Amino acid sequence: MSRGLLSIMAAILLLFSTFSMASEEAPKGASNTAQKEMVQLAGADYWRAVKGGVEGTTTSRSAEHGVLISTPGETWYILKEKWMSPAGAVAIFGSIFMVVAFYLIVGPLKLSKARTGRTMTRWTRWDRALHWSMAFTFLTLAFSGLMLVYGKHFLKPYVPTDLWGFVIWLAKQYHNYVGPLFGILVVLVLLKWWRKSIFRKVDFQWFMKLGGMVGKHKGSHPSAEFSNGGEKALFWLLVVFGAIAAASGLVLDFPIFDQTRRDMELANLVHGISALILICGFVFHIYIGLFGMEGALEGMVTGEVDETWAKEHHDLWYEEMKAKEANGELDSAQNAKQDDVKGATANEQTS
Repeated sequence: MSRGLLSIMAAILLLFSTFSMASEEAPKGASNTAQKEMVQLAGADYWRAVKGGVEGTTTSRSAEHGVLISTPGETWYILKEKWMSPAGAVAIFGSIFMVVAFYLIVGPLKLSKARTGRTMTRWTRWDRALHWSMAFTFLTLAFSGLMLVYGKHFLKPYVPTDLWGFVIWLAKQYHNYVGPLFGILVVLVLLKWWRKSIFRKVDFQWFMKLGGMVGKHKGSHPSAEFSNGGEKALFWLLVVFGAIAAASGLVLDFPIFDQTRRDMELANLVHGISALILICGFVFHIYIGLFGMEGALEGMVTGEVDETWAKEHHDLWYEEMKAKEANGELDSAQNAKQDDVKGATANEQTS
């Protein structure tokens, strides 16, 4: 009797607990489902607002501190990655292709007459130091900048991850810290050579004859002052676009003066375009200095140019220097050098 009663009571309790658990689990499961749906719905609304540029609340004091995602940045990304990067590669390789084709088809510009062995001082030590400092700084900045833009395409897939990380870190640090030095050098170049780079009528005549490098005017050596029309054009290209590149680079280097993301994106695009123009321009400059004109590199290496070279490429400057020499207006060091050269030439002729 007692065992039967206990069994019946146990069965009743078990049945009651089962129904009780089932009744509790159903609302709990329904509650979890509803809660997930609410979270998902709230999350979608939240991220939709964030992506739409809706401002939130933060303790940051920086510009645009309340905007987590800036949707206009998509336009900057498309311009940079889909247009500028491919166009920049085409422009750079196109410039290189052009100078190679020019060299193969037209060839270098040679001197029309034999060298005299007498030289004239064209560049001082200060001139050469400034030129080569600018050349080294520009070329290394160009290389590091191109690494930052194109390195992920031509280097990253082929090197270990750690090496790639170090290379791109080094390129970034070098570009950021040496960039301001380039701006200082641009100012020094402007102060040093702006007077010799003012365009005059003779420069337009030089352009009309294409510098005597191609066509029916090849080898004609059109008249030029200390700087010819091409050198003056390159000078102002360096000054104008170098200043733009330096200024936009400073905006990117020091984002601590309340620059907005729009300011940074615009500075990035301007910096890239100006740097690209400089790179393409200096491809031609390097070609002329190394391969395109006989005797051009010698002057910037030693500071001296042969009189034949001076007379053919910068005849107005040559005449001006000869007039000063005849009037005794050259400094003592220049006169001493000229005397040494003349003495050496006379000894050679005697022997």
